[in-house]
Amino acid sequence: MRAVVVREHGGLDRLVLEEKPLPEPGPCEVRIRLHAAALNHLDAWVRKGVPGHSFPLPITPGCDGAGVVDALGPGASGVAVGDRVSLAPGIGCGVCDACTSGNDPLCRRYGILGETRDGTCAEAVVVPARNCIPMPASQPFEEAAAWPLAFLTAWHMLTRRVALHPGETILIHAAGSGVSSAAIPMARLLGATVLATAGSAAKRKKALEIGAHHAIDYETGDWSAEVRRIAGKRGVDAVVNHVGAKTFESDVRLLVKGGRLVTCGATSGFEMKTDFRLVFFKSLSILGSTMGSLGEMHELARLVAGGSLRPTIDSVFPLERIRDAHARIDERAAFGKVVVKIA
Repeated sequence: MRAVVVREHGGLDRLVLEEKPLPEPGPCEVRIRLHAAALNHLDAWVRKGVPGHSFPLPITPGCDGAGVVDALGPGASGVAVGDRVSLAPGIGCGVCDACTSGNDPLCRRYGILGETRDGTCAEAVVVPARNCIPMPASQPFEEAAAWPLAFLTAWHMLTRRVALHPGETILIHAAGSGVSSAAIPMARLLGATVLATAGSAAKRKKALEIGAHHAIDYETGDWSAEVRRIAGKRGVDAVVNHVGAKTFESDVRLLVKGGRLVTCGATSGFEMKTDFRLVFFKSLSILGSTMGSLGEMHELARLVAGGSLRPTIDSVFPLERIRDAHARIDERAAFGKVVVKIA
């Protein structure tokens, strides 16, 4: 099979399309013939490398994918050869207290496709059978590949960590990112008033189209004053921040008493500072979040199948143009998901 391989960290030239042996499924695993994959910022980090973190090189990147089951390992159940499936990107041990209580991401052996084992930028991948999520017969493979990681991350942040309620006001940064372009329509679905930030007029227009009530320019002018103008002196009930240091202090100051800030990343810097008197005097919650559970994946699959949620696709590239797809991520040009068409 053909597969993208990263053997050394670095630039776009580190993405090499190679011939590899077709993987064989082990116990309780299945092999998927992939039709589409989708990129996340994690794919760029795997390629570039992250200080203080190691990846098992060589590795085939890609967290998200969709395709057809074409082989079953011993003991695999719940799926059959020929089934069309989306893939749950997170893999726990399945037997520890965290996994059996529905808290898969807290498993000590938890990993993600394309980060801790070979991923989806290939013609085939092997995954545990339980990671196969049935997809509607009418759904294109590109859409089926575009939602899992970003939707799971955003849904867990909004429903489990922030516990967003109808009537609340939420600020969502970097509207064009995969997670934020998922969180905006989700927050709207949950009954919140949604304020979104974006750095270009085109992205702000798109944010409004997918469900934001207000779109704010955070590259020019005083974006926090604009949030305050819209939300009033009271501020906002919750903030989705994966920007990191660039917005953190202002985010804390914008929160109401009892407000919640949730973060799943820090693209502008990892060291965040604020006056922590605000945190305890206002009874604020600063929450970290990574991924979500398999149970949440099935919740989302039902919402996607029912039409309540739909992924925003920015662009589609053939596998041969994987470097161009990564460049789209690096340049922060995308609004929504960059998809790789494989078959």
